Amino acid sequence: MTTNNQPQGIDVSHYQGAVDWKKVKAAGIAFAYAKATDGNTYTDPQFHTNWQGIQAAGILRGAYHFYETNDDPVSQANNFINAVGSLAANDLAPVVDIEIFKGNYGSNSVAANLQIWLDTVEKALGRTPMIYTGPSFWNQTINTDFSKYPLWVAEYGVAAPKIPFGWSTYNFWQYSQSGSVDGVTGSVDLDVFLGTL
Repeated sequence: MTTNNQPQGIDVSHYQGAVDWKKVKAAGIAFAYAKATDGNTYTDPQFHTNWQGIQAAGILRGAYHFYETNDDPVSQANNFINAVGSLAANDLAPVVDIEIFKGNYGSNSVAANLQIWLDTVEKALGRTPMIYTGPSFWNQTINTDFSKYPLWVAEYGVAAPKIPFGWSTYNFWQYSQSGSVDGVTGSVDLDVFLGTL
């Protein structure tokens, strides 16, 4: 499983409600990702509160977008860009969370549309985005080499995650969706960074 000397993190959305980020920091959490947007128009109602709270507590912060495969990738990218605004120098890479197939937008493949999202966000925010996905979803639905992007892999109950097609390793691993961290009500996703602060 994870080792304690690797930086530990969590990721949150409105499902976690109000988070006490000072307590989260005191619990040893080094980084946190907050859900910013979903699809073409949705902004997470807790995003701006979390975004400011994470930074104020001295935790490294990142923002993620939940990608809808049947929505316009440019509209989705702009939704995310508008919510985040701009990134500070020490903010983590922006993330696209792609894990569910709901049909395809337009005549492009899912992979081609995903590339449009990545290009649009990178151009606007000046940072290479990271891809969050699960190995079985990725291999069944996309199965294209996106290894020039960092990988955040989700897999639970295993000693080490399977690596989706195209990558040789991961950067972040979401290893639990039912974690407990002081400052967060209820369960929360637990993550680890393969590296050092």
